[in-house]
Amino acid sequence: MINYTFSLLTFEYYLLVLVRIASFVAVAPFFGLNSVPTRVKVGFSAVLAILVAQAMPGELVYDGMIEYAIIAVKETITGLTLGMMANACTYIIGFAGHMIDMQVGLSMAQEYNPMTRTQESITGNMYYYAIMLLLLISDLYHYLIKAVADSFTLIPVNAQIFNWEYLADSMVTLIVDLFMIGFRIMLPVFACCMVMNCILGIMAKVAPQMNMFAVGIQIKIFVGYAILVVTVILLPRAAAMIGEEVKLMLRMVVKGMYGAG
Repeated sequence: MINYTFSLLTFEYYLLVLVRIASFVAVAPFFGLNSVPTRVKVGFSAVLAILVAQAMPGELVYDGMIEYAIIAVKETITGLTLGMMANACTYIIGFAGHMIDMQVGLSMAQEYNPMTRTQESITGNMYYYAIMLLLLISDLYHYLIKAVADSFTLIPVNAQIFNWEYLADSMVTLIVDLFMIGFRIMLPVFACCMVMNCILGIMAKVAPQMNMFAVGIQIKIFVGYAILVVTVILLPRAAAMIGEEVKLMLRMVVKGMYGAG
């Protein structure tokens, strides 16, 4: 039989742990999706906060409600920063899909993604579901749960030391990696479309009576999606790169909050 006892001090500490975890869950990959019911998010955050508060008890010293509110704001910022940096890594998928559709000629064809509640390109939407499923299979959500729980070891409640310069550097690193990984994902389609554009340009000079603009649109769509079918075996590798980027960003954010950056 499990028996938990709460005093006023432990309950106040539990609320601060809940604030950080709930802020993380609200914006983190998988957990923060709009398709996940709010009750599930709240219940999961409450249960995880109970486990963390019992496993990692800490002392809480403050003077008055104003200081307690300030501590709650700091915990909210910590949870949101961890979750948002992890979630920002998933934007690589949409960026790569949008660039592929620009090369193929379908960048204006947008469709609604109910998971993110945004308009995305066709290839970006397809890549989003495929890569997120691969990340789910790779147990990335286990790593996210462990990361937010272990953050209380390195960053105890009310012990944040925000190194804004290091956090800004981590944001720059994320942007650089977003472009680099995105271009690596769309590189096969880009290379084939570039070669095909050269061939079409040569054919336009050789046979000017042919309307290469009308013919080229159809050929680019066919070749582009043929390359996507051929390179579908590379999706697990792309998912692995995005998963490693999520882990890197979480480590950098935590390092920038306990003063070691």
